Amino acid sequence: MKNYFILLIIYFASSFIHAQNDTGKVTRSLIDTTKMQLNMDAVYNRPFLQYGKIPVALGGYVEANSNYMVTDGITDGLSFQMQRMSLFVSSSVHRKIKFLTEIEFEGGTKEINIEFAALDIQFHHLLNLRSGIIMNPIGSFNQNHDGPRWEFVDRPISATQLLPATFSNVGFGIFGKTYKPNYVWAYELYLTNGFNDNIISNTENKTFLPATKLNPNRFEQSYNGIPLLSAKTSLRIKNAGELGLSYMGGIYNKFETDALILDKKRRVDVMAIDFNTTIPYSNTSITTEFAWVFIDVPETYTQQFGKKQHGGFIDIIQPIIKKKMFGFEKASFNAAFRVEYVDWNVGVFKETNANISDDIFAIVPALSFRTSAQTVLRLNYRYHWQKDLIGNPAVRTGGIQFGISSYF
Repeated sequence: MKNYFILLIIYFASSFIHAQNDTGKVTRSLIDTTKMQLNMDAVYNRPFLQYGKIPVALGGYVEANSNYMVTDGITDGLSFQMQRMSLFVSSSVHRKIKFLTEIEFEGGTKEINIEFAALDIQFHHLLNLRSGIIMNPIGSFNQNHDGPRWEFVDRPISATQLLPATFSNVGFGIFGKTYKPNYVWAYELYLTNGFNDNIISNTENKTFLPATKLNPNRFEQSYNGIPLLSAKTSLRIKNAGELGLSYMGGIYNKFETDALILDKKRRVDVMAIDFNTTIPYSNTSITTEFAWVFIDVPETYTQQFGKKQHGGFIDIIQPIIKKKMFGFEKASFNAAFRVEYVDWNVGVFKETNANISDDIFAIVPALSFRTSAQTVLRLNYRYHWQKDLIGNPAVRTGGIQFGISSYF
């Protein structure tokens, strides 16, 4: 399978190079800033390279970084990471029919994933059909996750360790959007394959939704035959910001096989709220997301498997200098700060009524230099406190991270 994807990429790359040698013209589509954009627009709102009138466009981004982290005085030293490289291929089959796919390579080639591969058919601006591998629109980060858009080396903990970041499934659904002079409103509604027992049967030994991504069969068949429902609505008001409300839920366990009842149907339900805005005059950017998770855990499981979870983050980015620098016409130097929190087990112990901990709190001050909107150099200091299940003194981790991320 990995060889197949590598050959496919080589084919596209060689075809594009051949096209550049012809007499046609190669153009780069820039991020559209002519209309108020929503997080749901991020999948298409990327820079692409296109040759002449050929209906296929190519793009991608890369992320690399270094880490020096210390946990309670112990360090493994300096490490370098090639976090990920993503490739985009987009095609306009018709003015109302679009196809886009995103293939991501993580950890070199340790993981190769198709994060998105969907065909969109427009019937009306309020009624569009999408089918294929769909990114479930829970929160904002899952849709708008490209590295060059963020001032921080690490993705938010709540997006990667509470919610399954870049979570996608095979399915279909509808979406729509309407523009008015001072606002834009949109919705998404999808039925896809869903979760599985990995969320309570995993190496983390706790309720852990990201473990569901370890099941590659979700792209071939449903784990239990009941679809996962994902729904989101977003509203952006001019000079105010974007507010998003989303839901994702369904049955996660295999409750029946060959007409034999194994268990009752057990649900997982996720709700999220997200908001982003830019304060006028100061150009201060604020992005935040918070999610609540509810899981029907079997009574035979110990209390270390949480039935309720929540967490979120808030990012504040303040441009300091924005002018031509080092030969870059639209460069900017920014200060940023992130606060994030996740509680994997909300509740108290039955026997003692004492609080169940199993949580993490982190702060990340950062500096970034953007040569343009498409390339960012990031210097972060990460510090977090993590408590175990019974609330022992927190394990403290701090360190320096430096990284670069760019579209290409």
